[in-house]
Amino acid sequence: MLLLIAATIGFAAVLWEFIGAIFWGVALAILFSPLHRRLLARMPRRANLAALSTLLLCLVIAILPLALIGVSLVREASAIYERVDSGNLDAGAYLQQIMDALPAWITPWLERLHLGSMAELQDKLTSVAMQASKLAATKALGFGQNTFGFLVGFCVMLYLLFFLLRDGRSLAQRIRLAIPLQADHKAELASKFTTVIRATVKGNLAVAAAQGALGGLIFWILGIQGPVLWGVVMAFLSLLPAVGAGLIWAPVAIYFLASGAVVKGVALIAYGVLVIGLVDNVLRPVLVGKDTKMPDYIVLISTLGGMALFGLTGFVIGPVIAALFMAIWDMFTRMQLQDEERRRQQAQTGAGPAGRQPADEAPHDRQAGSP
Repeated sequence: MLLLIAATIGFAAVLWEFIGAIFWGVALAILFSPLHRRLLARMPRRANLAALSTLLLCLVIAILPLALIGVSLVREASAIYERVDSGNLDAGAYLQQIMDALPAWITPWLERLHLGSMAELQDKLTSVAMQASKLAATKALGFGQNTFGFLVGFCVMLYLLFFLLRDGRSLAQRIRLAIPLQADHKAELASKFTTVIRATVKGNLAVAAAQGALGGLIFWILGIQGPVLWGVVMAFLSLLPAVGAGLIWAPVAIYFLASGAVVKGVALIAYGVLVIGLVDNVLRPVLVGKDTKMPDYIVLISTLGGMALFGLTGFVIGPVIAALFMAIWDMFTRMQLQDEERRRQQAQTGAGPAGRQPADEAPHDRQAGSP
């Protein structure tokens, strides 16, 4: 057992550098396994061709659009940073424009909150905007410098995905046989893991992508610079309960109303509430389902913790680990309740432990010469 543990830890250490590529290979294999089974049913003697066809469809449907969005995101983040750095984009000036448009009766309330003088607040807001845009540009530059590592991980993911699609069923069966649990428990955990992966990826990513795409679309229609960048930000913020993407489009709508662009402000508010806000309520129950839906606070905390530990991949790994944690504890609790119920029934019927007779019958059996 010690040798097994040591070998497992060593193997995990070897693979840790590519943990993101391995995880996404497994996740994509689970997501596209129904499509692979359909293709395999039409070409039962061509397993390699079915796996390769599924891999190419995965590239076209999922990976290529994300790559294009990533390129646009890097370009827009760098452009906004250059505007802030050169002084062409002054967040404090926009805030002052909003304050000037407020009614006169609000001024005393702002003075009570020590917001009557906007000079210091403008400086802080400009500094925050500068730091945020600089961070985005730095991350984009670091990503460009680490292109080789990204390409290696990407190739590892595609290579692993091909073999998981082709040999995934036999590999899963071997892993299931090696796990030291009862057969029903292993089947339940395997089913829960597959369900959680599909629900988390389809639910979180699909809802986030939908809200980000809708937000970026309305920003592009209204002529706001960097619609792809703001769309990606809204996609990440869509995990926040109640507010989500509203943290981006609501201040922009307020600015439109304060600057006199009432039509744009009202249109953005109506679009944000009626379209962006309802996507989560409409899509998530369809994609996730009631059985796998986690509380919003668990999703938020696990997502932030996953990103802090695993980077961008933690956007999905965190909720998956949280869902498996809840599922395993639920199974353990159910087993404990079943054991308690069994013991209570045995106590009520007066039966002894399994395989033994009650104590009051044992002397009689011994006197009768029973073995």
